Amino acid sequence: MGVLTALAILAGLIVVHEAGHFFAATWQGIRVSGFSIGFGPVLLQRRRHGVLFALRALPLGGFVSFPDDDEDSPIPADDPDLLRNRPLAQRALVIAAGVIANLLLAWAVLLAQGVVLGIPAGFSTSPGVLVAGVQAGQAAAIAGLEPGDRIVSLQGQPIQGGQQAVADLVERIRTAPDQTLNLETQRGDRRLPMQLTPADQGGIGRIGAQLQPNGSEVFRAPRGPLEPLRQANHDLVTLTRRTVAGFAALLTHFGAMASQVSGPVKIVEMGASLAHQGGSSLFLYTALISINLAVLNALPLPLLDGGQFMLLLLEGLRGRPLPERFQLAFMQSGFVFLVGLSLVLIVKDTSQLPAVQQLLGR
Repeated sequence: MGVLTALAILAGLIVVHEAGHFFAATWQGIRVSGFSIGFGPVLLQRRRHGVLFALRALPLGGFVSFPDDDEDSPIPADDPDLLRNRPLAQRALVIAAGVIANLLLAWAVLLAQGVVLGIPAGFSTSPGVLVAGVQAGQAAAIAGLEPGDRIVSLQGQPIQGGQQAVADLVERIRTAPDQTLNLETQRGDRRLPMQLTPADQGGIGRIGAQLQPNGSEVFRAPRGPLEPLRQANHDLVTLTRRTVAGFAALLTHFGAMASQVSGPVKIVEMGASLAHQGGSSLFLYTALISINLAVLNALPLPLLDGGQFMLLLLEGLRGRPLPERFQLAFMQSGFVFLVGLSLVLIVKDTSQLPAVQQLLGR
């Protein structure tokens, strides 16, 4: 059920994103011809009120289509309700609405966490640092670390509990590229000694593992009806800032961080693991993925909302639309790039799944 839950969350986030575009257009009286989840061949479709709703074969996103995109559309080119004939401000709202919808959803999920579970009040911690995930072929996997292991000592010194213990361990790893670190881990009833050698990636040590405090988050009842609102606002700002910083670090240090980029398969695997934990983990996963979708789509890349917004900005500066040939080439190059990148990440993530690794005898 964990995988199905994660898939349902991802599908829901895509629907919310595209619904943002759809409702921003229809609310302004702009003609819409299609609402699709996925790309490629149509699996299911239904037409309502002149709009073709479709589920497509490649679950890599979705799109809202307009009569403007159809050369054979019977609607006159000068129809005032076509998207291209609307003022820049209205078109900008349609483009930005997907990002806004994902941010609003993340805020609503964080608010729901405050109402249902309460306000975060720290962790009920135990000694050690928990290994939540391991990337195949990276330093952690080579050393023998597995998800669920608890690192209890480093260089012969016991590791305490809590978020600070995670931060201290991460910092020790970052400052020890190509240096051998002696660990002791708890796996079930066994204590296992291990030697971990962080890989040198741009002068920073990386091990390819997700580390988290050993324990569970503690919640308390809200102090008044407004506290969940304030907490949701704070968490949304904090998570968005961290997400933006992560994308900025990836763009500026892509060579060193490329191996850490994950695609939809890895996201579903992580979501499935968190779904089994339930509670706050699933709330946070949903909010974080929604924020990531918002930030990703805001990037000024072809085919993404940010790329379309950039074309709109250039049109505003020029005072007239950009040549259609340029716009078409821009969008087609983006489609090839994004689909190609998605396929590469799917193959990469799938090859690192434990079942596939076992099948390959690695």
